[in-house]
Amino acid sequence: MIRPAAVDACNGKATFGLEISAMSADQYLRYDPSVEHIRPEEAAAVEAIVASISRTSDRTFHKDKHGTRQQHAKGAGYLRGELIVYEGLPDHLRQGLFKQAGHFPIIVRLSTAFNRSDRVRSPRGFAIKVLGVTGAKALGDDDTTNQDLLLVNHPSYFADAMAYMRAQQKVEHTLFLPDLAYGPIGFLARVLVAASDRTGIPIPIVLKALGDAGSNILGETFHTEGALRFGDYIARLRLVPISASVCQLTGQPCHDADDAVLNSVVAFFKDNAAEYELFAQLCTDLERTPIEDASIDWPEAVAPPQALGKITLPRQTADSPARRVYSDEVLSFDPWRCLAAHQPLGSIMRLRRDAYRASRTRRQQQNQFKVKQRPGEPREIADLPD
Repeated sequence: MIRPAAVDACNGKATFGLEISAMSADQYLRYDPSVEHIRPEEAAAVEAIVASISRTSDRTFHKDKHGTRQQHAKGAGYLRGELIVYEGLPDHLRQGLFKQAGHFPIIVRLSTAFNRSDRVRSPRGFAIKVLGVTGAKALGDDDTTNQDLLLVNHPSYFADAMAYMRAQQKVEHTLFLPDLAYGPIGFLARVLVAASDRTGIPIPIVLKALGDAGSNILGETFHTEGALRFGDYIARLRLVPISASVCQLTGQPCHDADDAVLNSVVAFFKDNAAEYELFAQLCTDLERTPIEDASIDWPEAVAPPQALGKITLPRQTADSPARRVYSDEVLSFDPWRCLAAHQPLGSIMRLRRDAYRASRTRRQQQNQFKVKQRPGEPREIADLPD
């Protein structure tokens, strides 16, 4: 029997923490390479996505004379913090990064999906770089001791590489659509999202993104955009606000100015600290908790969230010229910069292996004469400027 360990301070919903440890690990699907099923058309779709990213990158560089990220380009806060892995985790949660209790320094880059005015509401991102992580890496050319975790405030994503390719092509064709045009589009999308929530009738993922509520980023709950290996198992991760300081921001509007999101983060951390809890949902079977279709949410009744640790972010200056340049121009975040024990899984995650590298390489080439510090991975928390 699953017993709620706590009540989510932000919304009163039951969450599942350490008391779930009595559950049998036998109910969870064991990781094996055979859990991934690559469709024949995936390789061509990924190739088309990478080509489209290169074209859009060149077009934005030609316009702005500056290379920018193709995903979550607009930074919304740059933070130092700590990941605390809980003591006493059951064996099925003591996997990879979470094998032993401990403290890890982290760098966090908050962001919005669209590189536009924040009056255009868009999904929020929470990228975490965990420093000092040792162990075999997923990619052979990764010689860092860092583990990147990329999360967004929507639990589901595009189904697979083919669905993403179609969306990327639409992005390319509407790249320079003025912000004003997004007003009615966003309004219609929010109406459809609300109707979907009431009726349970699904709508396309792109409408969910365009229909983002535009709430304060610090009060949001964040999710990985697909599955990843979790040592002997398979998981999706989520990050939930737990301190009262950020819980009171959940659902609060934050889209009334061009840089409303960044300004709200800077103002918050000037006087406040924040705490979030990191959870894992473990895959039980490929039907109810699929790996290849990232558009399907994993039901909590089947895969209850289980607490892994806590992220603490102290009071600090969340934005400065030096911190912004370092985080936006020098740093990169990549779900494939990870331990082999946390290898990304599924079509969406596989395409990100090539897409993120292509985007990063292009951006670094475009900015090589403008950024004084060469792109590279931090080795200690002090590498993030004050």
